[in-house]
Amino acid sequence: MQTTKILLEEVKALSDPDRAIIFARFFKSGPSQYGEGDKFLGIMVPQVRQLVGKYYRQLEHSDLDQLLSSPYHEIRLFALLVLVKKYQQTKLEEEKTNLYKYYLANRVHINNWDLVDVTTPQLVGDYLLTHPRDILYQLASSDNLWERRISIMATFAFIRAGEYEDTIKISKILLHDSHDLIHKAVGWMLREMGKKDKSLLINYLNESASVMPRTMLRYSIEKLTEAERQYYLKKKR
Repeated sequence: MQTTKILLEEVKALSDPDRAIIFARFFKSGPSQYGEGDKFLGIMVPQVRQLVGKYYRQLEHSDLDQLLSSPYHEIRLFALLVLVKKYQQTKLEEEKTNLYKYYLANRVHINNWDLVDVTTPQLVGDYLLTHPRDILYQLASSDNLWERRISIMATFAFIRAGEYEDTIKISKILLHDSHDLIHKAVGWMLREMGKKDKSLLINYLNESASVMPRTMLRYSIEKLTEAERQYYLKKKR
């Protein structure tokens, strides 16, 4: 707890009220927006990562419990990045499992797209490379926006490892999702898959382009040729 107190004092010293206002707008924290109620300190991500490197060894789960429940976005980001750092540094399978379980048990605090995107592939995705992936299908069917985003973003680790089946299956579950942030994430992962195996992306588009949300389609075809992009955009019409 003493470490947490010192950390929070350092965090306070880095805060920037003007930047915090910009962040609050950028992450849509206003009434009825997806990040409603989130608070910001105005600390840049590189500054947060520096603090992670400085403190991660000293922090226990009891400290992280406190940090993850913070109303401040950057403090929750810090705690999640500490989990990733601890996960990446340990060689012990039992500790990796405990960190994975702790991360998912605290997913109520993972409540904006950046918190998902910079931690889920590195921890959940990496862990599930060698473990059953049923949890992702449960999350893909969740009513919670961020759980659905976790489900598709975890597959980034699979794509990097040359495994694409779960990306395709989860994208189909999320194909008719109503939220723009899911459209973007699915399109992004399909694009990444296409960079590794273009034929899989083309097959997916031939089957689904006409019913894909436009944002999802646009994200997925970004790396195709102009002629290919126009072809699939016309299918959407």
